[in-house]
Formats: sequence, C-alpha cells, structure tokens
Amino acid sequence: MNAPIILFAFKRVDDLAATVTALKANYLAAESELYIFQDAPKPDKMEIDGPKVAEVRALLDSITGFKKIHRDYAEANIGCADSIIRGITHVLNRHETAIIVEDDLITSPNFLDYMNQCLKQYKTNKRVYSIAGYTFPFQRPADYKFDAYFVPRHSPWGWATWADRWHSIDWDVADYNEFKQDRELVKAFEQGGADLGRMLRRQMEGEIDAWDIRYCYSRFKANGLTIYPTQSKVQNIGFGADATHTDIFNRYKTELDAGTQRQFILPPVVETTPYYHKKTLQRYSFATRLYNRLKTYAGMR
Repeated sequence: MNAPIILFAFKRVDDLAATVTALKANYLAAESELYIFQDAPKPDKMEIDGPKVAEVRALLDSITGFKKIHRDYAEANIGCADSIIRGITHVLNRHETAIIVEDDLITSPNFLDYMNQCLKQYKTNKRVYSIAGYTFPFQRPADYKFDAYFVPRHSPWGWATWADRWHSIDWDVADYNEFKQDRELVKAFEQGGADLGRMLRRQMEGEIDAWDIRYCYSRFKANGLTIYPTQSKVQNIGFGADATHTDIFNRYKTELDAGTQRQFILPPVVETTPYYHKKTLQRYSFATRLYNRLKTYAGMR
C-alpha cells in the first residue's frame, strides 16, 4: 500500500496550481490517498488574505486524480508551524507513514515512487529519521553506485517519515538550556550545517516559529540520518517577490529529475556518506551563506 500524501496550502493559488499539476502527474498519484490542510487568515489580515485564501480553497475543492481525498480547512488561524504539526500528527495517528508536500514545490513524476521505496526499505531501521525529495545539484562521483545518500540534516521540501519517528519528537525541546551550554553537543549538532545551532536558538528565543528545526534537533538526539536522492525529485518555486522566501537570491536551484526511473538502488548500510556530507557542509557554511547574501544585495536571483 502506498503512503498517504499530505498537502499544505494557504493563500498562493498560482504556486499551488503548479504544485498540484506536478503531483497529479506522478505515476502513483491515482493509487495514493491525499490529505489536504489549509490554514485560515489571521484576524488582522482578513481583508487582504481572505480573498486569497478563498481562491485557494476553490482550487483545493476542485482537485481530482487521487485514490481518495480528505480536506481539512481551518476555521481560525493556527499558524504555519502549528498547522503543519497538527496536520502531520492527524495523518500519522491513522497511518504508519506519510509523504509531505507544501504549496510551493514541483515534484518529478517519480517522486512518489522514490518516497514509497525508501519508506518500505528503511521501515525497521529507526536511524533513518526522514526521507528528503530535494537535493542540491551535487556532481555525482563516477564510482558512486547508489541513487541516494545519507547526511545528518533534515530537509522539509517534499519529504516523508514514519509515525514512530514523528511521535517521538519533543516539540518543547525541554533540554534546550542544557544543550546550549554544552559546546561539544552544539558542535555535533552543527555537523548537519553551521546554521543549525543559530536556527534552534532563534526558535527557542521566539524570533522564529518553525517546526523543522525542532524536528532536526530530535533527529540529532536520536542519532538519526536523512536519506537524499542523488538527483532531486523536488524543485522549490517559493522564491521571488510575494513568495515565502521573499525576494532573495535562490541558492537552492537544482536539476529536477526527468522522472523516467522508477526503481532505485538504495544504500544497504545506513551511515553518513562522506562525499555528500562534505558537500552539504560547504553549502551551509558561513562563507557560502555570506556570499549568497551578497548576491541578493547585488540584485541576483
């Protein structure tokens, strides 16, 4: 049985339309259940966002092409992080697995094939904490024979997980004060990227409201890894004016899989892949992030 798909939407009808079109073009779409969650506008933004949310809802109501569709429209604003936590928890209380997509992601036709194959292969290996659909356009080594790799960093752009991993998460991060005072632990956490410690601090100090950095911290505590495809099954279109990521240089552009391959050679041993780990750390290094910020200031997109 295929894993159910969870689709989160809010107020961006054009991005959502592109996301749905690509998702429906997946080989396994018609054989998969779809759960849809849409948040409501904030009371102080009802006049501006209300019509946009209504337009998105009309599009969500018109979706077809899946085995079964469940729709959940919030009556009052929940907030981005809490909405996602609520929706995934709802589905994983009913299913053992789930594939999660937000409304600014273009998926390749074999995205669902890849996700379901990984979910089945690593079901009993709890060190595999999540499955990523996105990857940077890293050059694949000529002698690397697998279609996926492992690194200690979660990716929220088209991903999947199991109910037992999800339900183990401490969303309050109760041990944060102890963690932040232990330099060795912070250093170990940042083996997933130099930005992780800062993001967790900002979350805990109330500067941001994000679910994924807390998920990534739980992955770290469980000594978990995320499996990534060597060729991206996801392209994020949420960049530019009026988009979630605002008008910034898009350092996440990648080469989307054409989608012809439907069976994948997955690593039998669950361990960090040195070459791809090094490449990932380079992408999230302070120097690289500063360079990309300068590109934004220079007007590059």
